[in-house]
Amino acid sequence: MSAQPVNPNLPPDHVTVFIDGVELAAPKGAMIIQVADKAGIPIPRFCYHEKLPIAANCRMCLVDTEIGGRPAPKPSPACATPVMDGMRVFTRNEKALKAQRNVMEFLLINHPLDCPICDQGGECELQDLSLGYGRSVSRFVERKRVVPDEDLGPLVATEMTRCIQCTRCVRFTAEIAGTYELGGMQRGENLQIGTYDGQPLMTELSGNVIDVCPVGALTNKVYRFKARPWELIARPSLGYHDALGSNLFHHVRRGELLRSVPRDNEAVNECWLSDRDRYAHEGLYAEDRATVPLIRDGDGFREASWDEALARVADILKAHAGDALGVLVHPATSNEEGALLARLAEGLGSGNLDHRIGQLDLSDGAHADAFGMPVAEIEHADAIVIVGSNIRHEVPLLHQRIRKAVKRGAKVHVVNPVDFDFTFAITGKHIVPPSRIAATLAQLEIGEAARSAVIVGAVAENGPYAAAIRKAAAEFAAAKNAKLCRIPQGANALGLSRQGVLPRGLDAQAMLRAPRQAYLLYGIEPGLDFADQPAALKALGAARVVALSHFACASTRAVAEVILPIGLLPEIDATLTNLDGLEQQAVAAARLPGQARPGWKVLRALGGLLALKGFEFTDLDGLRAEMTARPVHVAGNGAAPAAEATAAHGLELAVSPAIYRVDAVIRRATALQLHPLNAGPHATLNPADASALGLMEGAMARFATAAGSATLPVKVDARVAQGCVWIESGHGATAPLLASARLEVAAV
Repeated sequence: MSAQPVNPNLPPDHVTVFIDGVELAAPKGAMIIQVADKAGIPIPRFCYHEKLPIAANCRMCLVDTEIGGRPAPKPSPACATPVMDGMRVFTRNEKALKAQRNVMEFLLINHPLDCPICDQGGECELQDLSLGYGRSVSRFVERKRVVPDEDLGPLVATEMTRCIQCTRCVRFTAEIAGTYELGGMQRGENLQIGTYDGQPLMTELSGNVIDVCPVGALTNKVYRFKARPWELIARPSLGYHDALGSNLFHHVRRGELLRSVPRDNEAVNECWLSDRDRYAHEGLYAEDRATVPLIRDGDGFREASWDEALARVADILKAHAGDALGVLVHPATSNEEGALLARLAEGLGSGNLDHRIGQLDLSDGAHADAFGMPVAEIEHADAIVIVGSNIRHEVPLLHQRIRKAVKRGAKVHVVNPVDFDFTFAITGKHIVPPSRIAATLAQLEIGEAARSAVIVGAVAENGPYAAAIRKAAAEFAAAKNAKLCRIPQGANALGLSRQGVLPRGLDAQAMLRAPRQAYLLYGIEPGLDFADQPAALKALGAARVVALSHFACASTRAVAEVILPIGLLPEIDATLTNLDGLEQQAVAAARLPGQARPGWKVLRALGGLLALKGFEFTDLDGLRAEMTARPVHVAGNGAAPAAEATAAHGLELAVSPAIYRVDAVIRRATALQLHPLNAGPHATLNPADASALGLMEGAMARFATAAGSATLPVKVDARVAQGCVWIESGHGATAPLLASARLEVAAV
């Protein structure tokens, strides 16, 4: 072969390759299959996946190659053969097709003939390719092998007899999730894929093994046997349980949402989906879903018509307009609904409007802001500082991006009250009580880094020292020339901030500490969604409350006078703004339950009844045409969140969101509630503190604050900073403690 390039006009890092007679320019080192895919030339494959390391173990992608006029002695795997200048590749000649058909025959030797009952039927890669490359009659007459199934937990179902050992699932858990939970056991014909210890999958991204599996070996346990793919309609939507806004499709049959699958978007979630977004749809069909308007009648409720219920709500709001009214909004509410809520509050003369219901310290007037470094660029960062966040549970796919950065050589530093589990190496680890996070951050050294990011999460943002930590993070980022990335506390907290769902009067905490005469609750579960639960229930219990709600739960019924049923995101057309500041639209997928209506329609009707300006539009397009982002400025209230914050007695409290208890929908998703990561309410202490208090693992202890107390089982773990108690929010049992900075602990 000549040393001269075939095409001297190409850049020096490119070569010329001919695939099925088509001349292509390709980067040096690229694999044949990558070049062919880019050119739209099909090559069959099972083990190859563009996001996974190359394994080259299925051999389905065998092709014929020729270099310098000399044919290769045997077919080459296209996924593991780099292109060379002047190389000729034949994907469809007799030699290549014979090799591919022989591989297919071997793959089908032990595969069961259960396509009619296989839940993967209709979307199975093996089924599709066997049509083109398989024989009509098998020459194999011996008995097929059988592989016992494993119980991988409540999310992923197994039929391992179907497994063709492509190892996609193994490579996913190892390289993407970083948990190394699946592997190959035994050898040769006896090779099996499994967990070895028989334990359920613990990664928060486990559902992705369903997507990468090319056969029916790993399937969706929640969706299994409910429908065939040709019965489903795919509707583009968004994840709404963290601020990333993962792109996904909801698959619907006759209005019922049966499953959710990822929708590719390299800038947001790539091709992955967290389990929280994948299985949340179960929560839509909870028994306490609000389906009809309800009006309080004595100690209970009676069903009412929309006209009667709206009239009652309008009367309440008119009677308590101005400063007597407080409007509290869930931070996952859409931009359209948020814009109308801002107009409603303004029209009623109330500046008491806020969506920051889960944040204790609003003394600095902080609100959500877009990431200084886009999520897609974080994987290219040189240094990353994580402040006050269990980021693996808070935003699972942001954690995965950081893992990719570490694999590229990034250094990660952590300042946390708990040594949370990450799937990457930590360069600098500082485990300190919440009160010392700001001071520790001010003294942190990260060395020289061209591209660095500071990521501030929920433990910091929602705690009693949030303002000090935010200030320290901003100063640190400015001093180190780093990009500040504060995770918005709610799926659409950034969008709601831009739409003006922020106070011009009292903020969320102030309007609960100084109770209003009436409240409008939007999308909130009062018993679990507030940062200061005792104060919230006390204030709401003494006021007239109207609730536009997705669920008619016990806590809503306890405080509301009127409950208006509204649709959740999978049931409505809506726009959310993710943590990068990217506005993304979701399309209505599932049918609204009963008499429930899209929230924007309910607000439009309410604004019309009250004769307010800004409610003259007739459809969603009309509303969107009128929407503009408002200047965001919120004055801090200057008040410390808790008088006991500086007290020296007791242990400090560190609170992180429980991964599968973050909102009302997730809390009602049955499969997620059965997952081992949903550990239930408990309190975790450092061994030194537990010993000093005479507490042992599994003991029951009473945790008391000025606002309330709770009796919880104790766990002892050296990962918790000494002088701290770590609990998770989202549980009724821990709710009385969340607003406190410190608490007293005593054995029961």
